Amino acid sequence: MPILLIGLSHHSAPLSVRERFAFADEAIPGALQSLRGSGAVQEGVILSTCNRVEVYAFSALEPREGLSALRQFLLGCHGCHEPLTDEIYGLSEPQSVQHLFKVASGLDSMVLGETEILGQLKKAYDLALRAGHTGSRLNRAFQRAFNVAKHIRTATNIQRGSVSVGSVAVELAEKIFNDLQQREVLVIGAGDTSEKTARALLAHGARSIIVANRSFERAEALAGVLGGRAVQFEHWSPEFEKVDIVISSTAAPHYILDRPKMERLMKARRNRPLLLIDLAVPRDIEPEVNFLENIYLYNIDDLQTIADDYLKQRRDEVARCEQIIREKAQALLGAPEAERLLPTPDAPPTAARGDSSSPLPNPG
Repeated sequence: MPILLIGLSHHSAPLSVRERFAFADEAIPGALQSLRGSGAVQEGVILSTCNRVEVYAFSALEPREGLSALRQFLLGCHGCHEPLTDEIYGLSEPQSVQHLFKVASGLDSMVLGETEILGQLKKAYDLALRAGHTGSRLNRAFQRAFNVAKHIRTATNIQRGSVSVGSVAVELAEKIFNDLQQREVLVIGAGDTSEKTARALLAHGARSIIVANRSFERAEALAGVLGGRAVQFEHWSPEFEKVDIVISSTAAPHYILDRPKMERLMKARRNRPLLLIDLAVPRDIEPEVNFLENIYLYNIDDLQTIADDYLKQRRDEVARCEQIIREKAQALLGAPEAERLLPTPDAPPTAARGDSSSPLPNPG
């Protein structure tokens, strides 16, 4: 009765595939209810971010049967009938738990050592917990994952020189504009990633922030925190005449900016250079926009190139972190059943247990 994992990430699948499998937050409780109702699993958590979609589950089925059921669930939720092979990975214990710990610690992230994924993982777990879709096995595994992430941050140098999506966006902006002094920023969608990116731009000299969000109250709240101003969501287009950088991260199921619309907006701004950072999955901005003159469009996968530069700086710490994770996973999975159900401190490393076989490829 192992903990199982099915998923796809920036390691295994391009953005064009990942965006088709993204779950909106409001759809996750219903999806988990359907999954548990099928009888395939007893507990479940769905993590859906710009870089990954993963389903963690505790199942009474044999690993191969359970992973097959999870795969069919993921494909069925999104109406996918294509033969995806390398894009989707599946893991059983102990690899599934080790992967969870790596994700929590930022070791599987596009930007090695980043901390944003930990907050996203905590949010995904809390959503499943409050809806009653977790139990003793996943509760203990996720709580231990959060402790491991804290240990990795304090006991290693994996975050030395590490960057977030926000600081990568700053580096892109500085390459295009040389510096950020007097640059104006428009934020479309007032989510956590947008806020962190806007804060990073302000910290590096951006002059002002304009925030548009479907909830105007949320836009006002974020604008107040950032010392900017809020506009109604349907009125953000005119702001293009004066802004230099646009950060878009909405939950829209379709493009909010396509090529014809951007052609009109660029004429209004007399073709001044414009940096578009599309952090949304599914994407907010049509890729063909990038062919327009003086427009620099980057999506979440484009940030990988910059992230790779930082990966080289921290490669020496990776092996040390992975050894810690293996030991922590062994401590969790090797604990006696009665002990495993209690929120006890980490036990000393013991032999791992569980069937690690999987009919699906491991993540890259």
